[in-house]
Amino acid sequence: MKIQIDNLRFTYPTGLEVLRGISLSIEAGEQVAIVGQNGAGKTTLVRHFNGLLQPASGSVMIGDWDTKKTSVAKLASRVGYVFQNPDEQLFSKDVATEIRFGPRNLGYSKEKIDELVTRALALTELSDKTETNPYDLSPTWRKMVALASVIAMDTPIVIFDEPTTGQDAVNVARIAHVIAELHREGKTVITITHDIDFCAENFERVIALSKGQILLDGPAREVLGQEEILAQTYVDPPQLTRLGKRLGLKETVRNQDEFLSAMRK
Repeated sequence: MKIQIDNLRFTYPTGLEVLRGISLSIEAGEQVAIVGQNGAGKTTLVRHFNGLLQPASGSVMIGDWDTKKTSVAKLASRVGYVFQNPDEQLFSKDVATEIRFGPRNLGYSKEKIDELVTRALALTELSDKTETNPYDLSPTWRKMVALASVIAMDTPIVIFDEPTTGQDAVNVARIAHVIAELHREGKTVITITHDIDFCAENFERVIALSKGQILLDGPAREVLGQEEILAQTYVDPPQLTRLGKRLGLKETVRNQDEFLSAMRK
């Protein structure tokens, strides 16, 4: 499902203009990472996708739905949003109830809900924790419950807000697996992240924001190779990308496989 943004501007009640004429398209099935320093407008931008914020001017289209004319409840059937802090979205007495809430609220049949919940539990490795209160789990596993609750809604667009913050290496790998599976299913996956290595490993397109405007937008390899421009928004390319540049590699590398391949040439 395509996302179309045209000349989007947004100003908070304090008078601070955070988005300053952003225009971009995200095609169905794309994997997009949005990077930039704190205050660049990343979260403000994506909260327009599910209607949590409304444009001061310009437009945001989710498929054929104009977010100005569509309720947050209705947009929830197209856009799933995993908050940075899972404690902001978990409220049920046990994991199973938490994960069932979203698809039940969308009006799916019991059979479809059962299918979606089983799939979400398996994908996030929570099948043995269905009767546990989410707040009896570690922060790492609460993150997975939040992911599962959104995955079970089966939305064509899924947004992850800083998915790796506070996560150990094992859970970062779990999250990467979830993203890969969602991509395999043809879903649009968008992340806001400061974890540039995670971005390089898992996303094919990178949008760099600075002061409410798009600084760079393109294939990850091209964007992450532009070190001097990225520095304007206080983003450093991945370590292997920087090392490759220092070694004089002809192509920009994003990860270990690309680095080793380039070194053999």
